[in-house]
Parts: sequence; structure tokens; C-alpha cells
Amino acid sequence: MSTPNSNDAGLSSGKVYSDNGAIQKPFKIFIGYDPREDLAYEVCRYSILKRASIPVEIVPIKQSELRQKGVYWRERGKLESTEFSFSRFLTPYLANYEGWAMFVDCDFLYLADVKELRDLMDDKYAIMCVQHEYAPKETTKMDGAVQTVYPRKNWSSMVLYNCGHPKNRVLTPEIVNTESGAFLHRFQWLEDGEIGSVSFVWNFLVGHNRVVDGDPSTYPRQFTTL
Repeated sequence: MSTPNSNDAGLSSGKVYSDNGAIQKPFKIFIGYDPREDLAYEVCRYSILKRASIPVEIVPIKQSELRQKGVYWRERGKLESTEFSFSRFLTPYLANYEGWAMFVDCDFLYLADVKELRDLMDDKYAIMCVQHEYAPKETTKMDGAVQTVYPRKNWSSMVLYNCGHPKNRVLTPEIVNTESGAFLHRFQWLEDGEIGSVSFVWNFLVGHNRVVDGDPSTYPRQFTTL
């Protein structure tokens, strides 16, 4: 398989063929964007493109653009540490409720090929993510924002969305703009059995997750801050 080369659109250049000669559709990756974290976004984007062996399409979720299009109108709450705290849940809508797509926070640094993640996708699930059991001890996080504690903390920072799953059609602009943080960040539109698990190495929390010497299954495929 040919290796993608990045361009300004975040797409692999040229046609990319699978082993049987069929043209692959790019794996859609939506990255949360905040103007204060532009450098983090660029690093995340570069780290994906540098290591990807499959065609990828990278799209920043920019709140300003969503507001201009009338897709996002929610007022920003005091506890929202980034501009994509809630707009992240528009991922299935932005993907036209088709196929699979991934959402990631902008502070991710990929150390491995996202093809490994794509190959984990299982159509029996509506979403898949790292199911952390994490209660932060710090009282602040990025840019001095208040650190909150809630069930399923950090689960929504990296999500593989089965966008065509009927349950994910709940995530309309109306719902994303009006539902509570608990409903969205705890995935309350889904049953527990509809949430698939991904190894923590794909959402490795520095200072929380641990590497075990000699055990490659614990080696991070990605780093993120808490």
C-alpha cells in the first residue's frame, strides 16, 4: 500500500489502493480546534499524517465556522475549557452520518499509525473509546481552566464514531446545542453495551497511565496531557 503524503487539506495525495486494488475512502479524523491551541492542532495533525499508511482526511472542528453556518449556537459555559467542549459531538453530523470517523482533542501526539485504530472498528458498536477510570487530583488544567470530575472522565477526548449507527442520529445540531454536559460526555444516548473499548495506549494520559517494562501492550501509541 502506498504511503500518504500530506497537503493543505490534510488528505493523502493521489489514489491509494488496498491489497485487492480497490480505492479506499479516506479515514475521516475530526480534531477539536481552539485558536489558543493552534500549535497543538498543527502538531497533532502532523503526527497523524507522518505515520499514516492509509488515506486520511483531517478536518478541524472550528467553532467560529460552525456558528457562521448556523450549526452551533450554544453559549459557552464557565466550565468549558476549550471551544470544542461540546462541538465535538457534531462529529457524526459533520460526517453525514456515514461510515466511521474519529474525533480527537487537539493535544494528542500520535506515535503510531492510525490504521491500527481503524482496524479495531467493530460495527456492532455505536462508538468505541478508551474507558478510563480516572479521577484527577489537580484542580486546574489547560490554560488554568477548572478541572472537573465526573463519570467517564476523558472518554470523549478520543472517540471512534460509527456514524451510520442509528443511535448516533440522535446527535443533531439541536441536541448538541441544548443537551446537558452529562448527557453528551457520558454518552447517555447509548446503552453501555453499545460502547466498545479501546486499549488505553490510544489515549495515554501522562501522569496517570503507566508503561510496564518489557510489555509492548502498554507502550503508548499516543500521548495526551491530562
